[in-house]
Amino acid sequence: MPTLDLFADPVELTSALIDIESPSHHETAIADAVYEALSAIEGIELIRHNNTVIARTHFGRDQRVILAGHVDTVPLAGNTPHRLHDGILYGCGSVDMKSGLACYLGAFARWATSRAAAHDMTLIAYEAEEVSSEYNGLHHLERDYPELLQGDIALLGEPSGAIVEAGCQGSIRVIVSARGTRAHSARSWLGHNAAHDLAGVLSRVAAYQPRSVEIAGCEYREGLNVVGLSGFVATNTIPDEAQLIINFRFAPDRSVEEAKAHLVEALALEDDLDMEWDDIAPAAMPGLDHPVAARLLEAVGGDYRAKFGWTDVARFSTLGIPAVNFGPGDPGFAHKKDEQCPVEQIRRVADTLHTYLAAR
Repeated sequence: MPTLDLFADPVELTSALIDIESPSHHETAIADAVYEALSAIEGIELIRHNNTVIARTHFGRDQRVILAGHVDTVPLAGNTPHRLHDGILYGCGSVDMKSGLACYLGAFARWATSRAAAHDMTLIAYEAEEVSSEYNGLHHLERDYPELLQGDIALLGEPSGAIVEAGCQGSIRVIVSARGTRAHSARSWLGHNAAHDLAGVLSRVAAYQPRSVEIAGCEYREGLNVVGLSGFVATNTIPDEAQLIINFRFAPDRSVEEAKAHLVEALALEDDLDMEWDDIAPAAMPGLDHPVAARLLEAVGGDYRAKFGWTDVARFSTLGIPAVNFGPGDPGFAHKKDEQCPVEQIRRVADTLHTYLAAR
């Protein structure tokens, strides 16, 4: 079993985590290593649920901070083991999100050992974030052991450029379908072109004017886009079936029901079209007005911005727990073959966490 030193330099710990290959559904080795490393810390509660590892302190502090990060990556692309060059750490998971996980593991280990933390802490290293929600380790905890997710604030180590990215957009994906009659394109009048029936909704989506909204000093931008089209039979055939896949990204001032109602109004579907709700994920409010969040903002020098895209902060938000994204690296490099993270940002996040968690 690979051995992890949780007290090592965070860049070294990130490198060690990268070298434990852990694409989704293959997280056993990394979960074993994380569990073994945490088991050396005396006086903590340590739990393993499948390939999700939870560690908790019980110092009796007034507030509890959750430090959460996923252990899985997207499929490998010949980008392990790690490589360090000119201050940049390369490798699968380097930015999404083994660097953030390393910072959180190191911070938890340091302050759980010293017992001098300002807050009680819960560390959650969870499986299957990169795949369908039904496999997500946080989803399993929310369903089976919701008490383990309780806290005053949750920090997720998703890449955020080493500043706080607050809240997140919600996302709704729908499939709009049309049905016609197949015919030879030379005798098109004998058929009915399903693809043409989608022209109206396609035009309305293209003409849609998304809004921007400011919440707690964060600007969230919405978007309505066609992300998939299908309807091909053959180059000489009128298609009898056609589909559009449409994605609506909405700001956190909309509830799921409000976002659904707005989407239905915006699409204004003709009666002969069918719509299927394919995926729905709620948004998360920034949560920056909580006193524990204020201390984090102080530790990062007051820098924060809105989070574009969906992250697991939304799971905590639905439980009434303010949550933010805080991790090293540019999310634009996530899932890429040349995935990378600046070592300066890894050390900066680690130092900020130590400042934030230290008792005053």
